[in-house]
Amino acid sequence: MCKNPVQRVYLSIGSNIDRTEMIAAALDALHAEFGRLSISRVYESESVGFDGENFYNLVVGIDCDRPVGELAALMRRIEDNNGRQRDGVRFGPRTLDIDLLTYGQAVGEIDGVSLPRDEILKNAFVLTPLVDIADEELHPVCKRAYRDLSRELPMDGQKLWPVAFIWRGKAISTP
Repeated sequence: MCKNPVQRVYLSIGSNIDRTEMIAAALDALHAEFGRLSISRVYESESVGFDGENFYNLVVGIDCDRPVGELAALMRRIEDNNGRQRDGVRFGPRTLDIDLLTYGQAVGEIDGVSLPRDEILKNAFVLTPLVDIADEELHPVCKRAYRDLSRELPMDGQKLWPVAFIWRGKAISTP
């Protein structure tokens, strides 16, 4: 396997089926693969784009030297291993959704993955937890700090709130 330079990578994680178990399973799998994780608070949000149960969302930062395509394939395997069904509607309930938000400062289509992910600038359930762990970092395209971008994000219809969450016996999120 060809190693790339280590990059700071941010992943968005969401679930609205067995939320607590699925988020813990995702964190366990990521920890097993990458070791130390930077973990945002866990937020509950209403479903966007469909009527359904509320989601739990968070962002995790990892340091990774794997190519983008290999990393994306790993995220799909983690989703699949946790019951992700891909034959349903695009915007619908899901056990686990892990999206690659950024890969260092990479921009464009890499290994079939668009970077940075558009949802950073559109959805509070992505940008708000990203600010928790990367507030001063710059968006690869806008070249503006995530904290500044979050202040300008229209919150109309985007309700979310932090929730208590315990992982491996430690509170990683409080309301």
